[in-house]
Amino acid sequence: MRESASTVVSPAAEAQGQPRINRRQAAKVRTRQKVLDAARGLFAERGYEPATIRDIAKGAGMSTGAVFANFQDKAELFEAVLTEDMAGLADVMKNGAGDGTTRDRLVNALSAGYHGSIDQLPLFQAIVARSWFQPVAAETRQRAATEGLTGVISDILRSGIGAGDLKQDADIALLTELTWDAYLSNYRRAAYDGWSVEQLADHIGRQVDTLLAGVSTR
Repeated sequence: MRESASTVVSPAAEAQGQPRINRRQAAKVRTRQKVLDAARGLFAERGYEPATIRDIAKGAGMSTGAVFANFQDKAELFEAVLTEDMAGLADVMKNGAGDGTTRDRLVNALSAGYHGSIDQLPLFQAIVARSWFQPVAAETRQRAATEGLTGVISDILRSGIGAGDLKQDADIALLTELTWDAYLSNYRRAAYDGWSVEQLADHIGRQVDTLLAGVSTR
């Protein structure tokens, strides 16, 4: 039977059993992505508060109504950008870990994170600032968005126990939390003290050395 001209499906999607979408749905997906891309650029350039829906719509080449047709408000739009970007950054960190000791892999991963995100410094400032003032539900969603990043840290630490680098009774959850807090707080040094990626990488290396000192077997 001839397929409807209004149905769009790629061979790859069909092979994977993904649902077909019609042209109207495909257009909606493209519109949503244009809004996300425009918002990402403004959040990364200005931070959360200065980036207005009007400016985001202008950057996407559409009306504010089109933005609100895809996102309830700026907070939801910010969370969508955050979710996408944190997933990408988690891949950067995971790929950047490389080989070596647990200490080296952890520092490499975190340094790769700085390299992959320093050009979006206002976005990370917004993440930290909003975490103090947003509703509990929004905070829960933000934590979920960063789980991929903390997961990279905990995976490296668990591998360290398996490799004999770390003590068997090492508190992985606590070490992950402390490492993530140190990593995130260092963005303040980039924002207010003008630290370069190299300075951040050196500093996180010394922080990791301190954090692992009590659980290292070597």
